[in-house]
Amino acid sequence: MTHCFRWSLFALHAWCCGGYALAQTADQAPANRPDPAAAPSAWDAPEPWRTDRFYFQTSVATIHFSSDPDHDNSQSLIYGEYRLNEHWLGGQWLVGASAFDNSFGQSSQFVFGGLLWRPFEQTPQFYVKVAAGILHGYSGEYQDKIPYNSSGFAPGIVPGVGYCYRRFCGEMILFGTAGLLWTFGMTVP
Repeated sequence: MTHCFRWSLFALHAWCCGGYALAQTADQAPANRPDPAAAPSAWDAPEPWRTDRFYFQTSVATIHFSSDPDHDNSQSLIYGEYRLNEHWLGGQWLVGASAFDNSFGQSSQFVFGGLLWRPFEQTPQFYVKVAAGILHGYSGEYQDKIPYNSSGFAPGIVPGVGYCYRRFCGEMILFGTAGLLWTFGMTVP
């Protein structure tokens, strides 16, 4: 391992553990203790499920449902979302953006809003989410590969499921009828 890489790993570890220790210390204050008579919910679960607001992730693996020779399975995803403290239809609001190489190697972007649900009270680490927004980047001979893309911008709906262990999460994302994407990311308070 190079010296710089070792220091980067050390800094990442210290930052994660320091944030976790601060969150645990804040949770021990008597004013933050939940009412024992109240019914438990996923939003009352221990840190970080309730207070983490930012989520960043990158792609790990991609598969396409068809065997088009033009498909590129390395999406190079950079993704960030902010989880608001607002709820609607039983889900938590989120907003975000991502930059990636689409299935044909073209630089693309997706700006979105969505909802995140934690359907199992006993397992708040598991979640389901749906993001909807504007997709840009499919051009030239691949412009018609996504519907409603006559102006270079098209609507997009992206469902996914995820599971977190402490602050680290993995997701499986369905991108249209084209394929599946697996990601790895981290939540940040």
